Amino acid sequence: MSKSAELAALIRARAGVEPPEYGLVLGSGLGHLASAVQGTAIPYSDLPGFPHAGVSGHVPQLVIGRLERRRVAVFGGRAHYYESGRADAMRLPLEVLKALGCRRLILTNAAGSLRPDLPPGALMLLSDHINFSGTNPLIGEPSDARFVPMTAAHDPGLRAALQAAAAAEGLALPEGVYCWFSGPSFETPAEIRAARTLGADAVGMSTVPEIILARFLGLDCAAISVITNMGAGLSDEAISHDHTKAMAPLGAAKLERILRRLLGA
Repeated sequence: MSKSAELAALIRARAGVEPPEYGLVLGSGLGHLASAVQGTAIPYSDLPGFPHAGVSGHVPQLVIGRLERRRVAVFGGRAHYYESGRADAMRLPLEVLKALGCRRLILTNAAGSLRPDLPPGALMLLSDHINFSGTNPLIGEPSDARFVPMTAAHDPGLRAALQAAAAAEGLALPEGVYCWFSGPSFETPAEIRAARTLGADAVGMSTVPEIILARFLGLDCAAISVITNMGAGLSDEAISHDHTKAMAPLGAAKLERILRRLLGA
């Protein structure tokens, strides 16, 4: 039995056998959304191979249960490339999600904006992404499955459903391109200018590896950024991780409304 199958069996024994319809990965400062789920919380420390609590603002536990009308699996935190130098750090958790029978994944993150119409507190639905980091979570994968097409990596059907949920809530959900920087240092003003030239609308240090892994595993996926700051050189605000955590709740309340509307449909 594979490691992901073993962990899936452990999770089913504690949280029930019904497959989750959606997986949710929560970004910095957004972990409180897991508390809205009616179900079973399993600390990552009980799941061998799952990431440790490496970043403040993340809640390292998997919550399986119901949110509105749907059964969900909520990852209260993620592993980042900058913690270990491993772009595939979230491979096992996503393999477990698939082993549980889930087929849809929604990712969230905290991001810096490159557009004046996307101020802190705004949300952005990812229409596409740029892998600016130069690495890939499938490096070393021996099978031909590693050659993953990414033309529609951000699933059009899921994006349309999220747009409909936002509209029903009277909330704006503009789309844009997310650019992945490896971190952990924030971007320089020159790097922000380069990202804008390349067509990016927001920058961040996560999400893209999980999108690649999700497509490799056959999961449909979509992602939403909570804008917590303007990119370096675009405002006078001081950029820091503490600032990110402080600003994330501005958009998190809107994000929760959209997700609840989606899952209640």
